[in-house]
Amino acid sequence: MNYKEDSIQYFCYPWWVTDNSTEISRGRLIWAFLPHIDQISYRLVMEGRKAATDHQSALFRMEPLRINSSQKRNLLPVAGVPLFKGEVLIASKAKKRPAIIVSAGGEEISNNLRIGKPKWQTSPAIIVAPYYGADKGTKKSGLNTEFNKRIRKGMYPQYMLDILPIKSRNTVESFLRLDHIQPLGKHHNSIESTEHRLSAAALNIFDEWLNWLIYGELDPNSDLYYLKNEFSKL
Repeated sequence: MNYKEDSIQYFCYPWWVTDNSTEISRGRLIWAFLPHIDQISYRLVMEGRKAATDHQSALFRMEPLRINSSQKRNLLPVAGVPLFKGEVLIASKAKKRPAIIVSAGGEEISNNLRIGKPKWQTSPAIIVAPYYGADKGTKKSGLNTEFNKRIRKGMYPQYMLDILPIKSRNTVESFLRLDHIQPLGKHHNSIESTEHRLSAAALNIFDEWLNWLIYGELDPNSDLYYLKNEFSKL
């Protein structure tokens, strides 16, 4: 990887390592369909059925989902889309993109504790952070050049610039958004593992970066603090 001298990764070699086990573990690079995070979500509001006797299809409209908006239940419920009190259908755009596993999930829940209860309560999940393309292209805006440089130098706790060890037709640099960390179902139809993961040293810096975001300050005894000071002298 041709990391630039003003990047954290330049001082930590190797940053990415090959691991053919494709195990679901912290620091693993994966592919997944992940939603775009908007400032305001949108919801689908059922306006009724196409026909009064049709319980499998419905008519919808999309509108902004505001936290204080009233959530009226539909007069004509649709069997294929059951909604209980207080529930709404959220509409979002998603894209298959690379992500890093932040946590492989907790302990497995025994079957005897799951019987007769909703699956969502105990279905296993992992926590991931998504990558986005940083380069400008004909169909994507990319990052502002100065903003790109600032991210590369580690000036923001929620952003990390990287060069991913996967093939891409139109992206050289990608940026990780730690403030977009989100859950993902731990299922083979939701996760596509790659053979790449962060090295032990890189994972340590990743954890320090995450702590920086969570606690709002960087540990002066951390490797990340030391590296930021070193390349700031360049």
